[in-house]
Amino acid sequence: MRLVLIDWVIIVVSVSICFVPALLFSRRAGKNTTEFFTSGRAAPWWLVGVSMVATTFSTDTPNLVTNIVRTQGVAGNWVWWAFLLTGMMTVFFYARMWRRSGVLTDLEFYEIRYSGKPASFVRGFRAVYLGLFFNCVIMATVNLAAVKIANVLLGWPMTKTLLICAAINIFFAVSSGLWGVLVIDVIQFGIAMTGAFSAAYFAVKQPQVGGLSGLFEKLDPKTLSILPDFGDWGLALSIFIIPIAVQWWSVWYPGAEPGGGSYIAQRMLAAKSEKDALGGTLLFNAMHYALRPWPWILVGLCSLIVYPELSDIRAAFPGVDPKLVGPDMAYPAMLRFLPAGLLGLMVAGLLAAYVSTLITHLNWGSSYIVHDFYRRFIKKNAPEKHYVLAGRIMTALLMVLAALLTYVLDTAKTSFDLMLSVGAGTGLIYLLRWFWWRINAWSEIAAMTSSFLMAIFFFTLGRTGHPVPTHIALVLTIAVTTVVWLTVTFLTKPADRTTLVSFYKLVRPGGRGWEPVRAEAGVGATPDSLPNALLCWVTGIAFVYSALFGAGSFIYGKTTLGLVWATIFVASGLGLVKLLPKLWVKEEKV
Repeated sequence: MRLVLIDWVIIVVSVSICFVPALLFSRRAGKNTTEFFTSGRAAPWWLVGVSMVATTFSTDTPNLVTNIVRTQGVAGNWVWWAFLLTGMMTVFFYARMWRRSGVLTDLEFYEIRYSGKPASFVRGFRAVYLGLFFNCVIMATVNLAAVKIANVLLGWPMTKTLLICAAINIFFAVSSGLWGVLVIDVIQFGIAMTGAFSAAYFAVKQPQVGGLSGLFEKLDPKTLSILPDFGDWGLALSIFIIPIAVQWWSVWYPGAEPGGGSYIAQRMLAAKSEKDALGGTLLFNAMHYALRPWPWILVGLCSLIVYPELSDIRAAFPGVDPKLVGPDMAYPAMLRFLPAGLLGLMVAGLLAAYVSTLITHLNWGSSYIVHDFYRRFIKKNAPEKHYVLAGRIMTALLMVLAALLTYVLDTAKTSFDLMLSVGAGTGLIYLLRWFWWRINAWSEIAAMTSSFLMAIFFFTLGRTGHPVPTHIALVLTIAVTTVVWLTVTFLTKPADRTTLVSFYKLVRPGGRGWEPVRAEAGVGATPDSLPNALLCWVTGIAFVYSALFGAGSFIYGKTTLGLVWATIFVASGLGLVKLLPKLWVKEEKV
């Protein structure tokens, strides 16, 4: 592909616009770590929500969806659509408690919820494990998608792409702090979504495709179906039954953590009130699952007609590195049909999506390493500006490490499966630790260790020629990990009573799981209504899924079914409006 002058002008202008908030918020970000990592806890709900959804829209996301559509059909997206269930649980059960906790990072939670050396160990270990190892894997996955896109669109080799992208990300993340990240996210999300809809429009218009009617005539109905073929039990089990029945509550995955965590928790903690934390997380889930998928799905479906085999991509782009060609490369390969100007906008959109994700992960990862490891265990009483400087240095180092790790990855789907397997079985503990006083730090240590060892075990089996299907390995890991951490919970002592009482006074979780502690706390009932939260959870799921499937029905030309979904969408939306004020039993205290 060749970019002309107008394309380059659009790209340069798009990037330049984002320099403005980075420079404007640089001085504010340097004041202290609260400003640098949580924007001074003053972000409004709409900014929190858009920033969340911008972060989860990266260069690897459309590639991943295209990969899924090409190999498993539209129904394969249930592997991530199922996470709406935990996303809505975070909205209505956990967002208020996260904001109420007042911690700077979600890892600080461990030392207000648990006690003693085990609590300190979990906080320090997860700071390095998630902030360094896990975070770099995620960023490397995003880098890999950027490398593939740049190789197709610009002909750039991997090293050149990584060097240029690293320089841009380090500047934005180091200078702006979280306030700048939030504002940049809003700008970049608008650019990225415009490019995504443009790509879908021109993909469908191609003569080989023949518009929407031609697309649906030429493809197998099983590929187009939103539900899997239940005649193929193995496929239905792996892409629908396990995700919707087990995966959503049992697997820790960045951006879809049961109970909230990582950069989602960071945004909730940055909100100016409990209501802003809840509203922002609700907006994120609605946009994440209902607004974004169909443009990517349509491009993936069109690619099956234009490039039925990977050899067709190689033939169309003979200059592309053969090692980079996989099902996920079909998305950037489809962008060659965009006209001048719109191609530049698409490149700017992908760059915007890439940068918004990377600068969030860089800020989030450095917050873990600096606040939860360096400040907590190595240098405890330094001035605030020292920790801000340390955060900026760590930001640059994380980008370098992620760039180096990019060289060992193959596809976005491979990385997605790896992260699911490493986090399998830990999700339930992250849901229950807020509502059951008996869970302790040893419970979390056991869950992390068991899940990691099981993932290594199945990875080793695969390398020795005895691979276990991903969905079977996932279920076995969940079962073993759950048994292990529950056993350890009952064999070890709970956190000390002083810590438990202090935690209850601060967060005031609802339910019967804290009854032995609630009486000692002497602060009265929880301000949260759990029955109304449950109603909101069900209604919110209906609201988002009806939007997602209603849009799909209209795209597929199934107007009657689309109207049914539209009716559910309106009814559930009105239900949420009526239920939301009832979530608080009494006046909110922030």
